[in-house]
Amino acid sequence: MADATKFDPFKPAQPSIPGVPAAAPARPAPSADSGAAEHPAKAAPRRPIARVVWAAIGLVIVLGLGGAWMFSHSGSAAKSQPLADGVSSAAAPGTSNTPSTDLPVAPGIIGSTAELEKPWSSKRFLFHSDLSNDPIPALVVRLPAGQYWCISMIEPFGTCQLEYVTDLSALRSEYNFRANHPMVADPCTHTVYDLLQYDSGASDGGLVRGAIVHGAGIRPPIAIEIEVQGKQLRAERME
Repeated sequence: MADATKFDPFKPAQPSIPGVPAAAPARPAPSADSGAAEHPAKAAPRRPIARVVWAAIGLVIVLGLGGAWMFSHSGSAAKSQPLADGVSSAAAPGTSNTPSTDLPVAPGIIGSTAELEKPWSSKRFLFHSDLSNDPIPALVVRLPAGQYWCISMIEPFGTCQLEYVTDLSALRSEYNFRANHPMVADPCTHTVYDLLQYDSGASDGGLVRGAIVHGAGIRPPIAIEIEVQGKQLRAERME
């Protein structure tokens, strides 16, 4: 058995000084694991990084959906704004005259006289012609003297769609033509037709409304025969 009092050269004994108490033996430094086990409350807390990331992703999704909702509703509100008073969509300058499936289809009834009470009021419709497989966009206009005049809205011997221009300032700016009443115009050739004037061009050699007053058109717009039966308007056949 080893002697506990045996001198150890690597651990010399502490000198004894009179009047000074002996120092307490040093405690071994606790390891990281033991310290954490003894003082669990002092362990460094972990930040909830995953929660922060998911919260940020959720916020981005909510903001994106909100922006999309506002954009879609603002677009629908802009589309639902009415045109100027007294101007129909068919007669509004600069608007598209693309045929729509909800328009009246001729030959047959295309409207009533009550719809066209004012001079230069108009209504669009479609006409099925033997010369085309697709319905042709057409227009009926009430002239100042009370007559009704129907025309095809496709330029004669062409494919460009005509416009019924009621904005006289648009006639000046877009067609360089001054007028005191609405006109029919060709945006492709910038030809302007006056429905109050007659010109030659009918298939039988007669005169038809829509004389060319500006531009280099070939002839007046193709006429469509119209009949008034009581309060109904019927478009029967194309020139």
